[in-house]
Amino acid sequence: MISIFALSYNVPFNYVIGLPSVALASLIVLLITAGLYYASRFRNKVAISILIVNIVGLMLFTVNYFLNSGLSGPTDLFFLLFLLLSIGISPAEQYKVWIPINIGILLTINAIELFNPEIVPYTYTNKLNRFVDHMSAYAVVAAITYFCIDYIRGSYEREKLSALEKSRAIEGKNEHILQQNKELEKLNAEKNKLMSIVAHDLRSPLGSIQNFLELLTQHDLDEAQKTAIESDLLNSTKNTLAMLSKLLDWSKSQLQGLSARMEYVSLNNLLTPTLHLEKDVAARKNIDISTDFDPSVIVYADSDMMQLILRNIIGNAIKFTPNGGKIHIQSTSDGDNCIIAIRDNGIGISQEKQQLIFSLNVESTFGTNNEKGVGLGLLLCMDFIKAQNGRIWFESEPGNGTSFYISIPRFDKSASEQTVSAGHPQPGTSESL
Repeated sequence: MISIFALSYNVPFNYVIGLPSVALASLIVLLITAGLYYASRFRNKVAISILIVNIVGLMLFTVNYFLNSGLSGPTDLFFLLFLLLSIGISPAEQYKVWIPINIGILLTINAIELFNPEIVPYTYTNKLNRFVDHMSAYAVVAAITYFCIDYIRGSYEREKLSALEKSRAIEGKNEHILQQNKELEKLNAEKNKLMSIVAHDLRSPLGSIQNFLELLTQHDLDEAQKTAIESDLLNSTKNTLAMLSKLLDWSKSQLQGLSARMEYVSLNNLLTPTLHLEKDVAARKNIDISTDFDPSVIVYADSDMMQLILRNIIGNAIKFTPNGGKIHIQSTSDGDNCIIAIRDNGIGISQEKQQLIFSLNVESTFGTNNEKGVGLGLLLCMDFIKAQNGRIWFESEPGNGTSFYISIPRFDKSASEQTVSAGHPQPGTSESL
């Protein structure tokens, strides 16, 4: 049904912007998809329908790539969306088939264009058409991603309710069923955390994109101003797409429970992408973000988890710092650990809330510009940092700002003894450098 909705929109849209070939291909696939929906829904031919949907979808976007400007068009974004849809409808044992095929096709057609650029025509007649096509594609992908996740979560909640009702009927008689309920509750908590991450991390950049669009549509701007805003809008869209891709990849890896994928990563790779995103948000409040860290320092952490933690902490600092305020980010070494300090001169945290700040009992608080949060960010940070054998704590005085500290290991402590006894230096030591 989601595919039918997207294709129904795609047919007239591509025709209007001057891509009749893409519109015709989308119409053909729309009719095929409608027939497959009928076959799977009412004829119980689910397996063959899923197979055909995956094949036809990949063929459509491959054709669309060559008809709609290749790398200059939005087809890469649609491949990512189709990967999410394929994961949503395919049995788990087929993931190892469709995910590599999706990635392989995308890499192949990109390589074909790289070495034979003449076979991929540039179909945009002007910058406005390209801008409208990219923004429309982003809006569709964002909307469908939301509906997919919302539908999956709704289905889970209904199944959970059904399981709980059955368990009440035989409560006390079957220890195995009680254990299943505990597992369901744990899984529900993890899924709620995933939903909170997606909502928390997409709200800010989507708001930025909305502000750019309002400037373009509600104000008379000269060409230079329009060009600058369109450039900022395109950069914001690319950054949000990169973040969405990482969120989807990380969320998929966490569906079986919270686990960290530990690796050696530099502070530069952890902080730079996050600062690039958050500085745009801080600029709207005229907040100065300064840094003092050694980009070459190596830590042993889960890169995606750490970036989520840093986005939460820095985002909170911006939220609770008034216009014209300052935020300072600094790193220091403490033995085998690296400590990242994030200090602001904002409103601080009251004594009552300091006791509850890392729990589910904390209430969401409005920021200095009435920014609204979900109230779960710091709880998620606590869970993520524990999964990486790290620590997080804070110091705050109401009216005088807050300092958050994140301690993360600089090497794999579980393997350190073996490394030393074998005569090899530990990562991050002067001997290894």
